[in-house]
Formats: sequence, C-alpha cells, structure tokens
Amino acid sequence: MARRLIDLSMEVFQGMMVYPSVTKPVIVEMENHAQMARSMGTDVLGAPHLPNHCMIVTGDHVGTHLDSWGHVNPAAPRAEGIPIDYCYGDGVVLDFTGMNPGDEIEVDHVKRALDRISYSLKPLDIVLLRTDAALYREERRYLSDHPGMTKESVTWLLDQGIKMMGIDAPGFDPPVPDMMRRGKYWEAHLVMLEREYYHLENMCNLHMIPPPYHSFTVSVLPIKWRGASAAPVRAVAIIEE
Repeated sequence: MARRLIDLSMEVFQGMMVYPSVTKPVIVEMENHAQMARSMGTDVLGAPHLPNHCMIVTGDHVGTHLDSWGHVNPAAPRAEGIPIDYCYGDGVVLDFTGMNPGDEIEVDHVKRALDRISYSLKPLDIVLLRTDAALYREERRYLSDHPGMTKESVTWLLDQGIKMMGIDAPGFDPPVPDMMRRGKYWEAHLVMLEREYYHLENMCNLHMIPPPYHSFTVSVLPIKWRGASAAPVRAVAIIEE
C-alpha cells in the first residue's frame, strides 16, 4: 500500500500575516558559511566551510501552532504538558467552506458536516475544521474572512470524546471584530477554563485531503517549549492509498 504525506503546516517567514498583537517572526542569518568557517578557524586549514546558522525570534502563536491548556487556564500545564497521545491519531475533515466570514460554527453545523461525509466520531479522533481561509493567508483578509467555533460546538465535540481540534484560520473563534460586535469574547477558547482540550490554528491544505475525508492519520506533535502558551507544530496528514 502506498503512503502519501500532505503538509498541513504554514510556512513561517518575516512579514507574514499574524493574529493581532502576536509577535511577528524575525529570522536572521547570524553567520553565513564563509563567516562561520572564519570564526571557527577552519578557513585557514583548507577544511570545508562549516554550515551557517540563524537566529529566530518569534511569538508562540505564529504559524501552525498548538494552544496549550494553560493558554487559557492559569492552573493548567503549558506547552511542555501537552499530551502527545492526543497529537497522533485518526483524522476527520469537516467542511465549513459554505459559511460566511464571521459566522459562528454551531452544533448543528458540526452535525450536518458529519452527516455529509456519513461519519460518526469516536473518542480521540482529531477533528480538522476546513474554512479555506488559508488559501489567502498572505492577504489582509485572512484575519477577518473566516467562521469560528462557539462554546457550545466545542463542548459538543468534547462530549464525543474529542480532545484535539484544528482550523485553517488564524483563530479558533470568530474574527475579533465579529466577537466584539456580538459581545462574545473567545468563548471557544474559554471552554478550557472548564475542561481540558487542545486546538491548532493556522493550519493549511485541508482542501488537499481526499474523500472520504476521514480514515487517514494526523500527526500534530508540538515542540516541547517549557512555559510557553503554545508550541509550533509540523502538522501532517498521512494517507494510505
């Protein structure tokens, strides 16, 4: 059986679009190959030039990342405590591309998306929410043109035994202006005050996962950053063909 990998991770680069108030990434080459050879003294020995090295400064919510439980709940573990048992498993893609920017993804929307693919969730499935916002992730509208989850829809998924979810948008909730307009602030995130769960943001390429949109494996293993509120992830879908 052939195996195909689909990269669900966003490229991180200087000048990329990031969530409001998140530190933008800076990636600087500190020494190129020739400079490093000089600093190590190998240039006068006729040895091959050593590799280069870079400095990276970035917020922990840049690019494809996994929010820790402690991102919202002060009493909960942070990024180093994300259980890796929840980060590798069977995936399912739910299609919300027909929704409008700023819409709330309600429980009925989730149930209808499952009905469309004739799938019943099982505990520890990894649920990926497809909005296709990531298709314009280098445009300003990426920050505003996507739907987002509600408290009720997150809670319903948790009741089905789901612990890990992800979205191809900059935030798991509706965009900030829509939350402000409704007077409902990060309610999907705030479920973490009551229950343990984890979600990914800034995923991409969910449109590349083929029918039946389930029966594939997902790996979303996070970097073990002690004390961070989130951790970068190289998210991958593994398709057996």
